[in-house]
Amino acid sequence: MIRRHKSWVLVGWRIALSRKKALIVRMGQIGDVVMTIPAARQLFDRGYDIHWVSGKAVQSLLNCYSWITTIPVDDKAILVGTPTQRLLNIARLWGRLAFKKYDLCATLYYDRRYSVLTLPVHAKRKVALSKQSRQTTLIPGRSYTDEFARILLESEDGCRPQSLQPCRPDRLPVSSLPAKLLQRRVAIVPGGASNFHFQQTLRRWPVESYATLSQKLCERGWEVVLLGGPEDSWVLPHFEHVQVINCIGNSIPEVISVCDTCDAVISHDTGPMHLAGISHAPLIALFGPTNPGNFLPRRANAMAIWGGESYSCRPCYDGRHYASCQSVGCMREITPEMVISQLDRMFGMLPEPVRKAP
Repeated sequence: MIRRHKSWVLVGWRIALSRKKALIVRMGQIGDVVMTIPAARQLFDRGYDIHWVSGKAVQSLLNCYSWITTIPVDDKAILVGTPTQRLLNIARLWGRLAFKKYDLCATLYYDRRYSVLTLPVHAKRKVALSKQSRQTTLIPGRSYTDEFARILLESEDGCRPQSLQPCRPDRLPVSSLPAKLLQRRVAIVPGGASNFHFQQTLRRWPVESYATLSQKLCERGWEVVLLGGPEDSWVLPHFEHVQVINCIGNSIPEVISVCDTCDAVISHDTGPMHLAGISHAPLIALFGPTNPGNFLPRRANAMAIWGGESYSCRPCYDGRHYASCQSVGCMREITPEMVISQLDRMFGMLPEPVRKAP
């Protein structure tokens, strides 16, 4: 028995040693992390152990994937902290990475300063986003999920018959939200679109439009759920006169679980939109300055309403910055009635519109 046990231990060690190792650096921004996970899964299926340098905001999400090992950092201190805070936190990360060997080290940022984070890492291949080469540039109009896979997997053109679908976590918590009591339950995301540096308000559908939509859905006898992070509590006064279920402030894993209880989710281009893309719920995503070709989750029952069809300035997001715009006409062009019509088509209550031949 002892000899047999030793032989199994040796086999286990050989399997562990035979696997490659990949280090991914993508610390924050929920959407970018969600769009990178399918590429990481492709690497895992090809024999890589996945280590991920993650910020506090997305660590709870990555911990829901049993095959990802997180290396947590205080990304806020590194990005916007004092010089002393930055140096201390980078030094702590270096201490965790020093003398470790990886087959792949991927720093998924264009800003070259992020490469400082992996200076002590020994890797057979190091890759970072760069505008200097087509191979390391996220091509406009393509799904960023597929683009991250093309870059990480060294696929020259990324050609595949179908886009990669969002990768669902294998250990999600059960939602604490009770089963729905009414005919339909629809979740909306009126806030979001922010990060440590600035509020990306151009991406938001006006909160007044969300409030009007909520009122119309409640008049139908449907349940409306508010989703968002703790920083989105500013939207609550706009819904004081509407009977909604407030889930603002839920954790990232809980947001996905709540979406699973809903018949549909409505969101503009923000982190919870990508979390809804991981869930089982149908998704209606509202776009204006950003291109849905880049960001809409590529799965069944995920559809986009892209406002501002006649606007010559659409899209104005270049991957880092937005145009200096005061009107946000592309988002304001989307009306609550348009969203409700799309909901009705999704639920089979209206026929699909007849599309004219080009």
